[in-house]
Amino acid sequence: MESTRTLRIALPNKGSLADPAATMLREAGYAQRGSHRELAILDAPNQVEFFYLRPRDIATYIGSGEIDLGVTGWDLLLDAGIEAETLLKLGFGGSTFRYAARPGAVKELADLDGLRIATSFPGLVAAHLREHGHAATIIQLEGAVESAIRLGVADAIADVVETGSTLRAAGLEIVCDPILESEAVLVRRPGGGHDSVQHAVDLLLRRLQGVLVARQYVMLAYDVPTALLTEATAHTPGIESPTVSQLQREGWVAVQAMILRSDIHPIMDALYEVGARAILVTDIHACRL
Repeated sequence: MESTRTLRIALPNKGSLADPAATMLREAGYAQRGSHRELAILDAPNQVEFFYLRPRDIATYIGSGEIDLGVTGWDLLLDAGIEAETLLKLGFGGSTFRYAARPGAVKELADLDGLRIATSFPGLVAAHLREHGHAATIIQLEGAVESAIRLGVADAIADVVETGSTLRAAGLEIVCDPILESEAVLVRRPGGGHDSVQHAVDLLLRRLQGVLVARQYVMLAYDVPTALLTEATAHTPGIESPTVSQLQREGWVAVQAMILRSDIHPIMDALYEVGARAILVTDIHACRL
């Protein structure tokens, strides 16, 4: 029987994914480094060792099997061309990857044929063009790709786009459909893991799923006349069902239910109109469903 060993997890050491990943793991009950200079830490109580790696290198370590799990961007994973199994989408690091060019220069994807496209994601762009039956010269740059057209290095670019303001400032416009919608993901090698760490993997997934739920939901509590209970709970069905408790005041009950954070105010308004009072909302810091 294979003995239990420490689960090895790779996390981004810098960039836009680093702090959200560390924060999420802290919320899930795992230790994290106290300084950005630390390259690895051991969380002995949870039997996990965290390695802080260059975001682009995490996919490589996953593919080699040296690391059990990794948190990285879906775009970085695809760009690396490494096959990996996505265990969980983590709900942060959202981005849209798109083409851009000078106004009027590109109308559709076919217009990119034979052009020079500058990007920091050459594998991703080449795969996208190939998938749609097109080909172009890919020029790899490490950053500031929006300057490539003005400097005469490229005819178009492919980059992460948030508001598009940076592109407009460079005299460019977004063209064609998005290449990819990306976010942070927890991944492992396909088929992959050691039986000796599977318990730790299952525990990690439950905890992270609990964090995701806690971020999406709040606990809503209110008092309502018993005669109006059915009408009130129609607005707050909860995950399985609401919790209903008898109040000392005759003819009244207290109700608790989880609701989506995005629905707080419409539901509170509806409950008040029904006749509920003492309507309170509290955050959920952790949960298991």
